[in-house]
Amino acid sequence: MTTLRLGTRRSALATTQSTWVADRLRAAGHDVELVEITTQGDVSGALLTAIGGTGVFAAEIRKALLDGRIDVAVHSLKDLPTAPEPGLVVAAVPAREDPRDVLVARDGLTLGELPAGSVVGTGSPRRTAQLASLGLGLQVRPIRGNVGTRLGLVESGDVDAVVLARAGLARLGLLDRVTEALDPIQVLPAPGQGALAVECREDRVDVREAVAVLEDPDTRARVLAERSLLAALEAGCTAPIGALAEVVEGDDGLELSLRGFAGSEDGSIELRRSLVGPYQEPEQLGARLAQILLEDGASDLEHTSPPAPQDNSEPVS
Repeated sequence: MTTLRLGTRRSALATTQSTWVADRLRAAGHDVELVEITTQGDVSGALLTAIGGTGVFAAEIRKALLDGRIDVAVHSLKDLPTAPEPGLVVAAVPAREDPRDVLVARDGLTLGELPAGSVVGTGSPRRTAQLASLGLGLQVRPIRGNVGTRLGLVESGDVDAVVLARAGLARLGLLDRVTEALDPIQVLPAPGQGALAVECREDRVDVREAVAVLEDPDTRARVLAERSLLAALEAGCTAPIGALAEVVEGDDGLELSLRGFAGSEDGSIELRRSLVGPYQEPEQLGARLAQILLEDGASDLEHTSPPAPQDNSEPVS
């Protein structure tokens, strides 16, 4: 095969993730060239909810794949819409980073140590809803920006803390800034958080074979369950959604344990449900748990976005 052209967003986190994939492909004997692509999510200063959600990071890269300008793309899996893209396939899902959210707070404080009235920055309705449901009296402020921008808000005193994905900080070598890893019992991550998607054209058998070395079956099963839940809930409610699947040992072998969250952004309503199912049926498990959440009231929840801040920095993956 000639050199693999690997498309990536230009942010520090995106290029770090893509370089990680490229290095593993090179170790498998392939020549790889990174091709930087600017997406709508990179140039807009509005919150994701105001500019179309997760797909804004993927659309331009996917277009480059379909046009043949690149051979393979690396996405943060949570940035991909749940609906399949005609002509494209997620050819590999590498081993997942720790999917938890983390707190970076002034003075090394944990979530429980932040005084009532403390300002916590996040651009995520999911995090906003779960933080509010804890009843700690925190003020949540919507923010945008790359990892450095968000950490800088804490350093400058603009906010008392920010909540970020642990995976991004780990990939950037910034875990020393974390003051607390948030237990999923308190804050469930976004479906697919911490995982990468390696995507290519469906008809490129040569590329699919080349990237197959990156595949991690356990991660694939976990994210399929989470994204199946997300897809079913997106069709039936507009509430913020969290999900986390884990591989567990059952009486008859490996199983998947899936937890899901749907709630109101003011924290007045929170639905948390869980279900265990066969390892080989992740999508069915996600759909079943979504149905339970819908029957228990998720279909009556509405999502309302906070005002978008004026911030033209690159967003964090």
